[in-house]
Amino acid sequence: MTSNLDPDARNSYRLITLAARLVQRRQDDALAPLGLTRAAVIALEGLAAGPLNQEQLAEVVRVQSQTLGRVLTRLEASGHISRNRHSADRRQFKVELTQAGKAALEAARQAEIDAYPDDADISWTVLQEELSKFIRALPPSRDPDVVPFVAPDHRSARRPHGGRGNGLRGLDQPHQ
Repeated sequence: MTSNLDPDARNSYRLITLAARLVQRRQDDALAPLGLTRAAVIALEGLAAGPLNQEQLAEVVRVQSQTLGRVLTRLEASGHISRNRHSADRRQFKVELTQAGKAALEAARQAEIDAYPDDADISWTVLQEELSKFIRALPPSRDPDVVPFVAPDHRSARRPHGGRGNGLRGLDQPHQ
């Protein structure tokens, strides 16, 4: 059986996979001293704009609510989030960042920025645009829970970003 896939596309897929693994390792290393995982940071990012219930947050970060629940339990135990029952619907919990969570998110953003390569020859905007096109071109039926982490603006004025829509699948445990 022969493939219709362009050899350049196949090589690009492999490069994307390799780059993702390398970035994930650097993120893990950068976040470890803070006691955070990529999944925790993604959940914190999802709450940066304000409180949500668990189902809304799961939708924002594109994971199943059960997967998110494990991450939220750890974040609540560490004091980074609070979960309080909604007054209107006692079955729902309002999840929001605590002051410690806001501080942890800011520290995580900075740690991740510092972990990225500082190479003026890399056109980050072009890379972001091309990867975004690639992601949009993927058929959603493959695995909608897997969405790559959206990095903060790379070293530009070291300001935080408000990115949403980050995936956590399989990220609820720190990597060794």
